[in-house]
Amino acid sequence: MSDETKNENDEQVEASGADVPVRFDTKIAVLLRDDLETWQRLNVTAFLVSGLGTVLPELVGEPYEDADGTPYLPMFRQPVLVFEGGKEALTSAHERASRRGLPTAVFTSDLFGTGHDRANRAAVAAVGKDQLDLVGIAVHGPRNSVDKVLKGARMHR
Repeated sequence: MSDETKNENDEQVEASGADVPVRFDTKIAVLLRDDLETWQRLNVTAFLVSGLGTVLPELVGEPYEDADGTPYLPMFRQPVLVFEGGKEALTSAHERASRRGLPTAVFTSDLFGTGHDRANRAAVAAVGKDQLDLVGIAVHGPRNSVDKVLKGARMHR
């Protein structure tokens, strides 16, 4: 890397300080069931990705700050790709993610009727893995592995 260096987040930066396009070795992906209402899609996506940064702190970048010095919270250092598919696509993707041992978050239809974290965890705990009524999952892992998990899903429109 003669005219490029890597910063603390392994992002490539030219010696002049200009950003260079980055191809991440890993992928963060959310798969949503295609029959959800818009508000449900947004809510499910927010809940699903919230766990990744706590379990995988290396996914989170540095805090932001505007030109006036106002601080802001850090965000993921790589894009989150959102996909959609039918119930069967979610079931298959969940099974493949489990089989591959990828970090996975789940959101079931039961969670729309609960009001807090303890009730959410109880709702998931009450159902076996193969009987979960999944409306969304989030996965993180090597690009190739995540691509295989999401086989048959399409980019969210």
